[in-house]
Amino acid sequence: MLQSKTSMPVRFEITEGTRRSLTDWIDHPLMKGHEYLWPGRFHDRPHISTRQYARMLKDWVRSIGLEPSAYGTHSMRRTKVAQIYRKTGNLRAVQLLLGHTKMDSTVRYLGVDLEDALSISESVEI
Repeated sequence: MLQSKTSMPVRFEITEGTRRSLTDWIDHPLMKGHEYLWPGRFHDRPHISTRQYARMLKDWVRSIGLEPSAYGTHSMRRTKVAQIYRKTGNLRAVQLLLGHTKMDSTVRYLGVDLEDALSISESVEI
């Protein structure tokens, strides 16, 4: 997958269950001849649009009994890295996962402030 802003590859992890589901989907007869995991419905579009993806996400969220307005495509991207940052305080790891070239971008993206930095600092004893 390439990041749209930088055209750089973005690495990501998937769980074993997700890996099995994707393998099953890719091997499904309906997927034969398709280049994308979620093919578009029209011949001029080989893959689904971001709007279609957002609609699918809302449906998934609603199907598990959550409020769709509380979740979006971007918040789903941010959630995991925000959790990693909260648990580890490792901004460099988050920067790499997001594919950011500048640490400033990562700091702004996460909304890291002085209180966060001081809290991390206090938890390290020397």
